[in-house]
Amino acid sequence: MIRSGQRPEWLTFDCYGTLIQWDEGLLAAMERILAGKNRSIERDAFISVYDRYEHRLERERPHRSFKNVSATALALAMGEFSLDVSPDDADILTSSISRMPPFPEVVATLTRLKAAGFKLAIISNTDDAIIAGNVAQLGGSVDRVITAEQAGAYKPARQIFQHAWRELGIEKEQLVHICASPHLDLAAARELGFRTIWVDRGTGRKPLADYVPNETVARLDEVCGLLSAAGWME
Repeated sequence: MIRSGQRPEWLTFDCYGTLIQWDEGLLAAMERILAGKNRSIERDAFISVYDRYEHRLERERPHRSFKNVSATALALAMGEFSLDVSPDDADILTSSISRMPPFPEVVATLTRLKAAGFKLAIISNTDDAIIAGNVAQLGGSVDRVITAEQAGAYKPARQIFQHAWRELGIEKEQLVHICASPHLDLAAARELGFRTIWVDRGTGRKPLADYVPNETVARLDEVCGLLSAAGWME
């Protein structure tokens, strides 16, 4: 249960898929890219292939920028579907990522959590320039944004979380991490031992077989109910 520890000073969030509509935005970008290629592909199949390449590239050394990772993953995924890649495709994708909107309940929920006295931070596998457009849509409630570019590492590596905690000046017991990604954020929680709330938005991404998050919700606004039940907010 989430209430088993102390009241968190910080709530930290994954961004894409948790706050920002990643799958929907990726599909919209792909529809633009594919418009001139006279091909249609199955949405979930493409996203799964793109995710596989993206996560593989993020583990490689030396560290690549997310702009490079996303462009390379896109080209590899399109190659797997026998699609021609043009020089403009990567630019369409990265510019689309910055414009991806939040889920409908996100801005009001962040505002409510901020008003309850929590400090809010994002820990995200991206570059500063890319995420800036997304953060600008979140209503001004986010106190800090920690990126893979700043940490020189991608989730689930412990390096990015430890970098974030140093920057925030806290220990893992002083936070609850809220995320939608089991294979990145929950995998890190399994290793590092911080508390988590998993936002299972019904994308088909499965929880880890050997890790159970402290709580599971279907939407971000349900987090407020959990924190209220713990006595941490009204």
